[in-house]
Amino acid sequence: MISLRETILMALRALRRNTLRSILTALGIIIGVAAVICMVSIGEGAKSRIRTQIEGAGTNVILLFSGSSSSGGMRGGMGSQPTLTWDDLRAIQTELPLVRAAAPVLRTMTPAISEASTWTTTIYGTTPEYFVIRNWAVERGSGLTGSDLAGSTKNAVIGRTAADNLFGAGNDPIGQVVRIRNAPFTVIGVLAKKGQGGMGEDQDDAIFVPATAFQTRIQGGLTQFVRGPIYVSAMTSESIEPARAQIAALLRDRHKLAPDEDDDFSTTTMAEMTGVFTSATETLTNLLAAIALVSLVVGGIGVMNIMLVSVTERTREIGIRMAVGAQPTDIRAQFLIEALVLAAIGGAIGVLIGLGVGKLVASAFGWSMLARTDIILMALGVSAAVGVLFGLYPAVKASKLDPITALRYE
Repeated sequence: MISLRETILMALRALRRNTLRSILTALGIIIGVAAVICMVSIGEGAKSRIRTQIEGAGTNVILLFSGSSSSGGMRGGMGSQPTLTWDDLRAIQTELPLVRAAAPVLRTMTPAISEASTWTTTIYGTTPEYFVIRNWAVERGSGLTGSDLAGSTKNAVIGRTAADNLFGAGNDPIGQVVRIRNAPFTVIGVLAKKGQGGMGEDQDDAIFVPATAFQTRIQGGLTQFVRGPIYVSAMTSESIEPARAQIAALLRDRHKLAPDEDDDFSTTTMAEMTGVFTSATETLTNLLAAIALVSLVVGGIGVMNIMLVSVTERTREIGIRMAVGAQPTDIRAQFLIEALVLAAIGGAIGVLIGLGVGKLVASAFGWSMLARTDIILMALGVSAAVGVLFGLYPAVKASKLDPITALRYE
């Protein structure tokens, strides 16, 4: 009986004798494992980034939208019919104990003009509470205040991207004037860099003005309805759903909706948005990983083909080994271990290549990459299993050769 150590050494010697063929045989497994590691790592990184970006939109946030419309057989979706009033907003702010803050988000895309440049950006009309809800600090200058809101002042707080494009990178925009639809707004603050949002938008490409000034100077005219979503922050993460229920009860009462009537508003949370995006990313990642696993199966077939060729080429060697006392189990173990070693080495190389390529791709596109240890171990395990599975038939075939016939083989 030959020891396991001797069997492994013989397998390694046999693989070294045909180095190029061994490399080509392992290529399918290398590509398969590398593809799995690369796809899953980038997918996990994308999920993590989406989660971080959406959570960066604010703490314990509930988004409140006006309801749908229905007129003359025509139906509109969420937000198509204004139903939320400024009085509703004030009631949410003052009457609900589980609500920490609430702020309107009025918005439009329009050119902003400075002395140096013209830049089309997103203009937001909101209140000071908006920046509390979104955990968005002012980097330089000051933020919007209650006095700005009450006095409808033409003050503005600007994002870093908009500031760089309107006033030039490195220049201080504080005190500078930017014209928005012919109304001059004075920049009083620059916000800290926020980065890319969950939808891929640049959150720093924005200018924020008091909601009252937005209505009179940009939107045109005061209305009783809030023409945009309302951001609501719950006291704690545990109180998000109770706060959501309180909002629904308050608005149904204020809008005098009967028990059998549908809500004329809708709510969602950042947690729900995170779940939708991460679920979609996970589905895509799993699909790509499943496709990549096909390469492992193809690689396994390659291992089996080459091992069958090896059995044929080494028929005389097998006969000699049997003649000097080797048992069928020894022959079977030798060829099985050769296939296993080939697959294991290919799997290890594939992991290194997958991590390297994944890092390069993620870096090139500005994505994040998150390598999961369990996925790496799974890929190595699958590659080893492929070696055993597809190496089994050639090993069994070799062990069943008749010694006399094998010795006569030329």
